[in-house]
Amino acid sequence: MRKVYSKIESIAGNVITVKADGIKYGELAEVTTSFGKSLADVIRLDGDTVSLQVYSGGRGVSTGDEVRFLGHPMQVSFSDNLLGRIFTGSGAPRDNGPELTENMIEIGGPSVNPAKRIIPRNMIRTGLPMIDVFNTLVESQKLPIFSVSGEPYNELLARIAMQAEVDMIILGGMGLKYDDYLFFKDTLEEGGALSRTIFFVHTAADPIVESLLVPDISLAVAEKFALKGKKVLVLLTDMTNFSDAMKEIAITQEQVPSNRGYPGDLYSQLASRYEKAVDFEGAGSITILGVTTMPGDDVTHPVPDNTGYITEGQYYLKNGRIEPFGSLSRLKQQVNGETREDHRALMDGMIKLYAAYLESMEKKSMGFRMSDWDTKLLKYGVIFEKEMMDLTVNIPLEGALDKGWEILSECFTPEETGLKTDLLNKFWPSK
Repeated sequence: MRKVYSKIESIAGNVITVKADGIKYGELAEVTTSFGKSLADVIRLDGDTVSLQVYSGGRGVSTGDEVRFLGHPMQVSFSDNLLGRIFTGSGAPRDNGPELTENMIEIGGPSVNPAKRIIPRNMIRTGLPMIDVFNTLVESQKLPIFSVSGEPYNELLARIAMQAEVDMIILGGMGLKYDDYLFFKDTLEEGGALSRTIFFVHTAADPIVESLLVPDISLAVAEKFALKGKKVLVLLTDMTNFSDAMKEIAITQEQVPSNRGYPGDLYSQLASRYEKAVDFEGAGSITILGVTTMPGDDVTHPVPDNTGYITEGQYYLKNGRIEPFGSLSRLKQQVNGETREDHRALMDGMIKLYAAYLESMEKKSMGFRMSDWDTKLLKYGVIFEKEMMDLTVNIPLEGALDKGWEILSECFTPEETGLKTDLLNKFWPSK
């Protein structure tokens, strides 16, 4: 029988403090107020002083309210009934569907022992040429999408959710505008992808502490499905909002701040989530794509800066496109040598020519005379941006490679591409 404590020592924002014995870090509690009941979890222990963050916020909580510890951490239901459903950050139904209470699992567990992981070796096809051809997404990879406010990063995630060749999608939203939530919901419904998707969403109007639960609850469910043999793609947006929620809680607890007010364990907190990406031997896998917005387009901001040390590269979203320069999938060499023999050569050759196009654009803007080669590059760059870089383009990898050859043949002679003769003989389009 768990004890009920009827005296709250202090209330600071979403954090309350009680005196209690035998309590564990991360343990769940139920706070009963005059407005109803709310869950809370233990975030700090100092002797018999226990600090808890209340999911519904500290508003309405008084010092005489009851706190009952439940003896276990936060849990979420796990079954195939989750598919096609939309939940809040704490796992409550948001779609007016039934509440799921069977087969409860704990969230926030440890990541898989690296010695037990399979080396990443399988490609995840997305239908986006800037990913499939130039920065291939690999199964069990962890990658951030670095972006600034105003860029279509949620639109990009929705496209990936609809087109990625995986068994299921888990979409975790943190601090989403309600319009963005509705966009995801409507897009996935219209695209027919909602039936293979589980959506855990925290909107900007919800209690901020629920934002902290979204990655843990998403990854706990993903791990269970992966162990059942599913290839799971976890899409998280936005990890900067998650970090800001951590900062707010840390300030409430009067922790000594680190860089720009973020808690000193920011790196560890982010790493503990990203390191859940894994390929299980004899089972499924977890792949993580997480949006990280950069305030002021500042890559040295603590959140993208720490993220870059954890993940295996990044996608840069700029001007509505995935930038070929700065974007890097460090694991692409694991898979793009086994797709088609022209993949690596075409990838390198097209990017080299695009870099030359940008130089010609700079010369043109400065009023220099354009040579015939510059004119060819300018034509190539426009076509490349329209038919390969545009996020609305949706073609399979082989079609994208063929399209690449068509673009090259439209703008250059075979000799001007710098590609090997055997590849030119085999893949150069006949006119």
